[in-house]
Amino acid sequence: MNILIPGGSGQIGSVLSRALIADGHSVTILSRRSPVSSSAAAWLQWTTDYAASELARPIDWADVVINLAGRNVNCRYHAANRVEILNSRVRSTRAIGQAIAEASNPPKVWLQASTATLYSHRYDAANDDLTGVLGGDEPNAPDTWRFSIEVAKAWEAAANEFATPKTRKVLLRSAMTMSPDQGGVFDVLLQLVRRGLGGRQGDGKQFVSWIHDRDFVRAIYWLIEHDLEGPVNVCSPNPLPNAEFMKVLRETAGVSLGLPAAAWMLEIGAIAMKTETELLLKSRRVVPARLPQSGFRFEFPEWPSAAADLFARHRAGEQ
Repeated sequence: MNILIPGGSGQIGSVLSRALIADGHSVTILSRRSPVSSSAAAWLQWTTDYAASELARPIDWADVVINLAGRNVNCRYHAANRVEILNSRVRSTRAIGQAIAEASNPPKVWLQASTATLYSHRYDAANDDLTGVLGGDEPNAPDTWRFSIEVAKAWEAAANEFATPKTRKVLLRSAMTMSPDQGGVFDVLLQLVRRGLGGRQGDGKQFVSWIHDRDFVRAIYWLIEHDLEGPVNVCSPNPLPNAEFMKVLRETAGVSLGLPAAAWMLEIGAIAMKTETELLLKSRRVVPARLPQSGFRFEFPEWPSAAADLFARHRAGEQ
């Protein structure tokens, strides 16, 4: 297949392009900067104004478009960053939607990035992609959480602005993808564990939704090959509380001590590191319904086996 990945220069794009290229597919990454890892993927530079006109030729070439474009959210949510986070997602998605709608040879499938943070902060029951409750109305929810949900809703709305009758459209409501890549979520958490800082975060009761990188890639293939469209949760069927999640990671790494961090400590640390605490403190109890109902089976449905595989590959320097 010919696969175009707008915004494919980051960690998730690297995970996907490596796997797709290894399987013999032709991959072109469209981004404002070159990919973080060397690969056989072609690279096209996208200007900052996200013009749909730049996409005509690569869209006509592509059998599949996987749009991952959007500014990294690992930052403080001050006014300027909020504008860039929102615009980079909405404007890029509109450009892709317009290009596909106008294409003489449109792709068969458009997989559009979204996020599991769209769902409500909850502990009592899981949010799936059939009956899940969207967030934003929770009492006492921090402003940063509401902002993330507003961005997610606007992101999906932008994708739905365009009729693409010849292109099947899937919204990827993805959880954190765990891979052994340097600088990825798993790598960052593992470094905390090794420094003795891998205890519970906040009260430790908030749920962590995640997906193993190989299951993420397998899910992408499944969505390309099967007749699903609309929102699809791309996550493990077994989220778990933060305290348990970190305990498993400590045990996997052979580290007995893990100092806990209260919410106020995390807020101070987030200011120092120029990021936000939402990723750690919001309870993301999100599960897939549509993927398993369609026949998809996870290779790593449980965190202990997933963590063991990721740790072994991280230690061996594998990707």
